[in-house]
Formats: sequence, structure tokens, C-alpha cells
Amino acid sequence: MAADALLDLFHDTLRDIYWAEKHLLKALPKLAKNAANPELGQALEDHRRETEGQVERLERVFAIIDKAARGKKCEAMVGLSAEADEVLEEVDDDMVRDAGIIGAAQAVEHYEIARYGTLKAWAKLLGEDEAADLLDQTLEEEKAADKKLTMLSDSINLEADESQEAA
Repeated sequence: MAADALLDLFHDTLRDIYWAEKHLLKALPKLAKNAANPELGQALEDHRRETEGQVERLERVFAIIDKAARGKKCEAMVGLSAEADEVLEEVDDDMVRDAGIIGAAQAVEHYEIARYGTLKAWAKLLGEDEAADLLDQTLEEEKAADKKLTMLSDSINLEADESQEAA
């Protein structure tokens, strides 16, 4: 009984992150287009391409557990996307907007890291080792994306601060 309940929770959470990843495929190009720093724009575009592979990997996980790959609206991603949209709409200074884009993107990465870490642990408990391996691949990609954003933020945050001092 407990295993069935965990399997149901695992499936429900997969549906949630599947929807979130598909949503990101639409949201990331908008962030990339609005980034003033070319490295930031490229990092976001690179992550969009990586996200396509993550969606495919999730579809493989659904197949492993013999469930249809169907998403369920992820309210967390809706909220994180809304925060990113606020930055784009409300911040005029290019460098400050880029700092905000990084902050919004990292909030998404941290959410995804938490989700994929949990899903990987549950897959292992359920004896779904192949699914756990696939989820671990995505988890490592999300950690690498966060690290890249952190590296970019060092210079972009400094530029944002300097642009405000000059104003």
C-alpha cells in the first residue's frame, strides 16, 4: 500500500515537472531575448536546448513506469515565471534587468534541483533504477546551469551596482 502511494506521488510529481519543463521551453527564449549581456542570453538559449533533452528524458521515465507523458499545471512554475515577467516589465536599466533575470532563472533552477533530487530518491526507493539514472542526468544539468548563472552573476551584479551609482 505504501509503495503504491509513493508511486502515485512519484507519478504526480513527474507530471508537475513535465509541465514545468514544457513551460520553460516557451519562457526561456523571452528571457534570452531581453538579456543585454550576450553571455547571459547565450546561457539561457543553451539551457533551452538542454531543456528539450530533459523533456525527452522525462518522457522516457513515464514510459519506464508505464504511464502516459501528460503534464499537470505546475503552480510553482507559474509563480516563478510571473516573477521573471515582472522583472522584464518593471526594470528599465539593462544591467539591473540582467541581474533580475539571473535571480529569476536561479529561482527556477533551485526549484528544479529540489524536484529532480526528490524524484531521483523516490525512483530509487521504488526500484526504478533506470528512471533514477535518467533523473540524475537532469539533476546534474540543472546544477551545472545554476553554477553557470552564479558565475555570470558575479560580473553582471557588479555592473548593475555600478550602473546605479552612475545614474
